[in-house]
Amino acid sequence: MAWRQAEREFDPDLTRDSLAATFDASARRNADRVAQRYKGGVYDRSLVRGGVVDAAPEGEYADLTYAEMHDLVRRLSAGFRDLGVAPGDRVAVFAHTRMEWAQTDFALLGAGGVVTTVYTSSSRGQVRHLLSDPGASGVVVENRDLLERVLAVEDDLDLEFLVLLDGDPHEREDVHTLAEVHDRGAELDPGDGWVVDRELDDLASLIYTSGTTGTPKGAELTHRNFLANVDQCYRRFGPRPDRAGSGVPGIDADSVTLSYLPLAHVFERLAGHFLMFAAGATVAYAESPDTLRDDFGLVRPTTATSVPRVYEKLYAAIREEASESGPKERVFEWATDVGREHHRADDPGAWLELRYALADRLVFSSVKEALGGNVEFFISGGGSLSAELCELYHAMGVPILEGYGLTETAPVVAVNPPEEPKVGTIGPPVVGVDVKVDSTVAGASGDAEGEVGELLVRGPNVFRGYRNLPEKTEAAFDGDVPASEARGGTDELQSSERWFRTGDVVELRPDGYVAFRERAKQLMKLSTGKYVPPGALEDAFAASEYVEQAMVLGDGRKFVSALVVPNVPAVREWAEGEGVDPPEDRRELCRDGRVRELVQREVDRVNEGFERHERIKRFRLVPEEFSEENDLLTPTMKKKRRNVLDRYADQVDLLYEEPAEKPA
Repeated sequence: MAWRQAEREFDPDLTRDSLAATFDASARRNADRVAQRYKGGVYDRSLVRGGVVDAAPEGEYADLTYAEMHDLVRRLSAGFRDLGVAPGDRVAVFAHTRMEWAQTDFALLGAGGVVTTVYTSSSRGQVRHLLSDPGASGVVVENRDLLERVLAVEDDLDLEFLVLLDGDPHEREDVHTLAEVHDRGAELDPGDGWVVDRELDDLASLIYTSGTTGTPKGAELTHRNFLANVDQCYRRFGPRPDRAGSGVPGIDADSVTLSYLPLAHVFERLAGHFLMFAAGATVAYAESPDTLRDDFGLVRPTTATSVPRVYEKLYAAIREEASESGPKERVFEWATDVGREHHRADDPGAWLELRYALADRLVFSSVKEALGGNVEFFISGGGSLSAELCELYHAMGVPILEGYGLTETAPVVAVNPPEEPKVGTIGPPVVGVDVKVDSTVAGASGDAEGEVGELLVRGPNVFRGYRNLPEKTEAAFDGDVPASEARGGTDELQSSERWFRTGDVVELRPDGYVAFRERAKQLMKLSTGKYVPPGALEDAFAASEYVEQAMVLGDGRKFVSALVVPNVPAVREWAEGEGVDPPEDRRELCRDGRVRELVQREVDRVNEGFERHERIKRFRLVPEEFSEENDLLTPTMKKKRRNVLDRYADQVDLLYEEPAEKPA
């Protein structure tokens, strides 16, 4: 296909010898463009208190140009060097996603530092591990609350300084505000030489895995890893010559993104940060994931990156708003049916085009306006996205381009191209990435047309190993496995010779696209010997009006079951329409026979799309939504399956107390 050849031949010329040098070049190239937008009334910013930046109006956004951000970053970098940061020193950032996170990142990288990350949800024990394992010499923390978590374990650490993003100066001499760091750097007048020379293979960042399978491991990512992935993604999404005048959306200096995923995670760090600033785009920072609807309206972004759970919640909110009454609900359902038909049609024809135009006017236009009116596409990663939900977004004229990656691959391995997205796939590999599968780890291949097995990856974006874990590093790579012939890649991006085992089961399709199947470790094997991928079943509930979340069980058992979290507001609305008076208490609601019958219909609907042995035979309703706060989701909104099983062990036992009923 023409676009594949075009992205191989495209030379973005965005990256330089290091991440800081790449930002420096972009800031000079885009000096008058808006680099960052920050919201007022959210943080007690020390940079505002110190007069470094102007306060944004309460609940509104203010701008920093690339020239202004560049000056600020240069001074911060000099200030950190004055605090003692030398090339190779590890410094942690312990804060929510915000403009200062981005500024601090480039400042530390410019000083030659290695940025290591801590999630704001981390407990004291996790903070100790995430600071002691990398040997951090300093920590940049958001506020005094997070500072206390660090000070509680400081006897186990070897810290030389701490920096506060918010609030007044601290009474301790080794605790500085970010404004004070800036002022120290301003006195030194760093000028144009603020970027310390670094080699491409020097360590840039330690990013810790989210901990779904045990203690977080520190992935060592180099400047080459990140810069190669910036180049790879820009080849897929950038303003290539073949796109001129085509109307195909992409990412360039005119793009505006809304950033809200954790910058401590590799997905947002690359896609919403390094890539966007290299492109000269504008990055606006949401107040929180809970205020996204308002922030979309204020920022009016052209694109955003997110994880499936956010798209599920966003769709639920859109559906609820569009279906406030019976007639409106029927119109919404009709419009989405028309949208699906239009999306699937190779040649829609005049009648379908007319109906789609009406659906757009009645429903889809208001959906797009609720998202700011300018969204060209979303990117989804960090987990498997329901094909049904993805198709619904495409049907509404707000396409989601699903991709795939891991912390260890910096992260993007594959992503759907804007000109030819295929729902139900994670796209073809990006330029410079080779993939193959180990078919001995195939599980159930079903009627797949392509090769199925564990995905193996190599390329310049693949990490060099896990910090302090040589045995785990060695186990993660395998250069001699019974695997399919390698696909993809080019000689241009200096591909690594070693194959990284992803631990994910995929299908390499004949058309060159990759379809995600399941985490190899999560693939369930029933006691009957049949394999079941739980993620596919769980994803099938994503568009359900009455199911908030589901976790599928069955490994080593005779049949498949599930723990289901009901969508309580939707259930109560249904009950009101049916003249039913459900219990107020959530636990009692989950025991109500009428609610169970309602959810049973949703389970039956989902089961229709699966093989007999894959279908959910029993389920239990549980009252508590899986969240980061109750330690049932990771910061990137993946289920902590082990924690869920521990929390609901008694419910799981009840599911398997007696043999399942024979399916109808």
